[in-house]
Amino acid sequence: MAGLRTVGAIALTLAVLAALHTDVTHMVAGAMAAMVATFAIREKDVRGQAVTLALGLPVALAAVSLAALLHNMVIAGDLFFIVLIFGAVYSRRFGDRGTALGLIGFQIYFVSLFVSATVSSLPLLYATLAIAFACSAVVRFAIVPETPERVLGRLRDAFRARLAQLVDTQAELLDAEPDQLEKVLDDLRRGTARLHETALMIQGRLEEGTRDPATAALVQRRVADAEIAAERLGVLLLNARSAERADTLTLHLPHAPVPEPSKRLYADGDATATLRRDLNALHLLVARPVSGGRGTALAHLRNRLLAYRDEDNLPRGSAAVQDVFRGIGEAARAVMGLRVALDGPQDESDDTPATTRSREELDAEDLAITGSEQDEDDADDRTGLQRPTTRAAFQVAVGSSLAIVGGEFLSSQRWYWAVLTCWVVFLNTASTGEILVKGYRRLLGTVFGVVAGVALAGVVGNHTWTAFALVLLFIFAMFFTAPLSYALMSFFVTAMLGLLYTLLNTYSLDVLVLRIEETALGAACGIVAAVLVLPVHTDRRTDELLSTVLVRLGDVVSAAVEQLSGGPAVDLLDKARDLDTALEDLRASTKPLTHPITPLRVRRQTARYLVALLETCAYHARSLAATAELVPYSKTIAADPRLERAGVRIAHNIGVIDAHVRDEKTGGEVQAGASIASMLEADGTGALRSGTVTFRVLRHLQRLDEGVVGLARPLDVPVAGRRR
Repeated sequence: MAGLRTVGAIALTLAVLAALHTDVTHMVAGAMAAMVATFAIREKDVRGQAVTLALGLPVALAAVSLAALLHNMVIAGDLFFIVLIFGAVYSRRFGDRGTALGLIGFQIYFVSLFVSATVSSLPLLYATLAIAFACSAVVRFAIVPETPERVLGRLRDAFRARLAQLVDTQAELLDAEPDQLEKVLDDLRRGTARLHETALMIQGRLEEGTRDPATAALVQRRVADAEIAAERLGVLLLNARSAERADTLTLHLPHAPVPEPSKRLYADGDATATLRRDLNALHLLVARPVSGGRGTALAHLRNRLLAYRDEDNLPRGSAAVQDVFRGIGEAARAVMGLRVALDGPQDESDDTPATTRSREELDAEDLAITGSEQDEDDADDRTGLQRPTTRAAFQVAVGSSLAIVGGEFLSSQRWYWAVLTCWVVFLNTASTGEILVKGYRRLLGTVFGVVAGVALAGVVGNHTWTAFALVLLFIFAMFFTAPLSYALMSFFVTAMLGLLYTLLNTYSLDVLVLRIEETALGAACGIVAAVLVLPVHTDRRTDELLSTVLVRLGDVVSAAVEQLSGGPAVDLLDKARDLDTALEDLRASTKPLTHPITPLRVRRQTARYLVALLETCAYHARSLAATAELVPYSKTIAADPRLERAGVRIAHNIGVIDAHVRDEKTGGEVQAGASIASMLEADGTGALRSGTVTFRVLRHLQRLDEGVVGLARPLDVPVAGRRR
């Protein structure tokens, strides 16, 4: 959508400028200004977007005016450019609006350098910028509108599609041959991760995209239920077709050993055929839209799957196979709740007693969800040079100064390419390692983009509109590939610039080679600045985020266990999503450590293992939170005070590991010992029956306990009673 909106704004700007018989130079300036005015604004609400766009025009006019006035003042122009860069980066501390205005100021100044703006050309440039911003507004608010409700609607559809894809992959897992199992497992991991990513995106849009907090809380609850049920179904299927109980870590650790297949799933052909049929039915329930979901056939499928929630309706089979049928029933319930939350009340004329019971449970949960939200102050309390925006501003200013000096030696006309690269490698990065990887990827994309630019320049020749059409295509490709590959995005940027040089009649092979040299110089200057000026080493950044994840994990587990033990009700799903957000930040920060160019192979494997283990812990914590939220109003789930004992050990272990990560000399040790289930059974309650809610809670607690203890080894935390 961002690509369509940007391309639409550029195309409309070019059409208006062409109708006014504007020369090619100002058409290029208008196209670049329209692109900046469109992609710089990231605010979620329409009113905020309009205000920022209105403020962006005077900022752009001021930037182009100063660029023209300083055109012949080399030293003064360079000094102002450095000040502008510092201000543009520092303005990020003021949120989306500050970030957008800083980006507009910097990019329009860069456009002015690109088209060699002078004082005499200012009136026409003013008109060009005004047209570009007006066209951006028309496309944004009229032609390709983006409202929080529309975005949330698309994300809801995407979640449904991702859920259907995951169920489809789970059906493939059921029938996968041993030599196909590794590939299916990779698909299952990818599908689970993408479903989780979509759930996080929905979480970020709920506040603005729903009419009231109660509706937002309801959608959040149903999305979380569906995500947890789908992931649990995958674990149960994997366990059913494995020779031993499968570890949840298998779903989160890339290249994890493939579990040894078992024949127990296929011992009863009727049960396997029924599983295959029911997985296809679940896929149909997820994928079929409500408008096309009327009728007796779909209701019959839904009723049959929901009946598996009753023990008496489970098909014959081993305990592991029956667990899969229970998982299908719980997934069908979650899908029904999701459809009600997203699409409103459904037809109940064909409900069976099992379906009616599920609806009553959902209705009771819905009534218990209130709109009360506690606002948490997440503001960064760091000040001065400790503030990330301040530190980044100084780093970029120093790096840009080096890039200007070095760029002038390479070319007195194109030096600003080095500055642009230095600026870009600092965007959305927070450590030296991230900057190094980003600089390498940009250089790689630039080299291949130059090769493409050479070929395209010869093909396009003097065909202006053909060149503009390719520019639009490459801009869309740039936006489309940005989330997938930074190197690929840089390729399209460089290829597009080659076409712009052709339009300005300044294209030559020397210019494109200079582009590579300036890019390499800018990346090097950015890396030098990141290493020497207020550096944030990757290890330090990773440790800070790891500590945050551990704190959030401890919060979720402690609150969930307290509620499961009969404590007061709190908003557990919000705590779980805070954990997910922190884990996503940690995963991003470890990318330099897990990148293929990283020479430290053992370190790369350790980072992957830690993230996968934390993802496994987060899954079990989410499941506990979802179950605990049902305790206050459920007729089938009762609080058990004995669970409090189980939570104490887990909370202690998380605290010990967190203190070790923060390098606090506490001398504590991680406690490992008897299983949590055996701790409770010691009270004389007897064995726990598989399939019950208590058994499920204890299984999540046990896996969580094992996962937390497992974190101790790679982090070199001492474990009580364990010898090296």
